[in-house]
Amino acid sequence: MQLWAGLGNPGPQYALHRHNVGFMAADVIADMHGFGPVQKKFSGWVQDGMIGGEKVLLLKPATFMNESGRAVGEALRFYKLEPADLTVFHDELDLAPFKVKVKLGGGHAGHNGLRSIDRHIGPEFRRVRIGIGHPGHKDRVHNYVLGNYARAEQDDLADMLGAIGAEADWLAKGDDARFMNDVALRLQNKD
Repeated sequence: MQLWAGLGNPGPQYALHRHNVGFMAADVIADMHGFGPVQKKFSGWVQDGMIGGEKVLLLKPATFMNESGRAVGEALRFYKLEPADLTVFHDELDLAPFKVKVKLGGGHAGHNGLRSIDRHIGPEFRRVRIGIGHPGHKDRVHNYVLGNYARAEQDDLADMLGAIGAEADWLAKGDDARFMNDVALRLQNKD
C-alpha cells in the first residue's frame, strides 16, 4: 500500500489558496479514480482506492499546514509503512506556475508542511512539487501563497490538476519520469 498526502490548510476560506494545491490534487485524484468515501482518521481525512493496480490511501491532514507531519506520521505508523511508501503533493515556489516535478528526498525550502513531515518521519519521501511561481521578493511570499489563484489562472489550474489525476497510474507504479513527461505533454497539447 502507498500513502499519498495532499497538503493544505483546512477550511473553506483556504480552499483556493495556492498553498492548498496539494489538497486540490488529492481531491482530483480521488474523483478521477473512484476512491471510496471520505473518512475522518489520523488527524485528517482519508479515502482509499486503486491506482494502476496499486492500493493507495489518500490523506488530507486536518491540521494546519505546519502540523501536517502529525497526520502523516500517524497514518504511516498505523499501516507499518516506511517513508519510501509516502508521496506528498505540495505547492512549490521555485517552480514556474503549473509545472509539475517529482523528487525523492531533499530539504523543505521553507515549506512548513514539508518541514513538519521531515520532523516526524525524516526527509526520505517522494514529493510531487506543483509549481506556483515566486512573487519576486521574499517579503511578498506569505501573502502570495495564502492568496487565491486568480480568475485568469483557473483554466490552467484545472488542466494541470486533470493531468496529474490522469497520469497518476505512473506515480503508483513508481515511474516518476514517465509521470512528469506525460503530465507535461498533456499540458503542452491542450492549446
